[in-house]
Amino acid sequence: MSGDGDKLREYREKRDFERTSEPTGGGTGPQPDRPLFCVQKHAARSLHYDVRLEIDGVLKSWAVPKGPSLDPADKRLAVMTEDHPLEYGDFEGVIPEGEYGAGSVVLWDIGWWEPDFSRMKKTAPGNAAVPVEASGAAPSDTPDDTPGAGPVVGQDLSAGELKFILHGDKLSGSWTLVQMKGRGEKNWLLIKHKDEDSRPGSAIVDEAPLSVSSGRSIEEVAVGQPAHTEQLADAIEARAAGERSPSTAADG
Repeated sequence: MSGDGDKLREYREKRDFERTSEPTGGGTGPQPDRPLFCVQKHAARSLHYDVRLEIDGVLKSWAVPKGPSLDPADKRLAVMTEDHPLEYGDFEGVIPEGEYGAGSVVLWDIGWWEPDFSRMKKTAPGNAAVPVEASGAAPSDTPDDTPGAGPVVGQDLSAGELKFILHGDKLSGSWTLVQMKGRGEKNWLLIKHKDEDSRPGSAIVDEAPLSVSSGRSIEEVAVGQPAHTEQLADAIEARAAGERSPSTAADG
């Protein structure tokens, strides 16, 4: 079994992979140069948003009942859940009844992330250049053979606070995950820092409800409606041109 075996034990024990289309993990495909982040909108027993950050070869995961907010005044409860495999990063579909987390899942956002050393008490290891194994490749970094966040991030998680920068379709800028004191190990808060990407008074989960991979709503995924390929092509072209697509203005 791959080196992530112990980290994914709880994930695998909770699922019957003969019934669910969720990935088993342990794949040997090419790894991204920069550590992955994703957010999945999940209509299980109650609607929530699963925020996932690639750390040490797996996706560390937090369930956020109200979803992320670009308003720094919003402190969103984020409950740490079991580690997920990296292959889960692009999962979208329906988890069947009787399975753990049964319900429809939409890939709500995806991109890459890096520690926000400018807001951390420590500086990047060595010098101002941030090594890939410590924080993920910065735009000008040359990746080595150990992509993904590692020792520095692990120390911050153990200390109960992680400050990081997201580079996504809907979420960007600086954020923090901070463990709630006296509320157990699993209860954290997800908070947007004040920066050029913050939007006081906004509600991004309502403004941009659709999938970034298929253009579908959570209801459309539930009934198996095909992806809106033309809508997505227009949105991708508009983003590449640095413009906002009128046809998808409600979603990003």
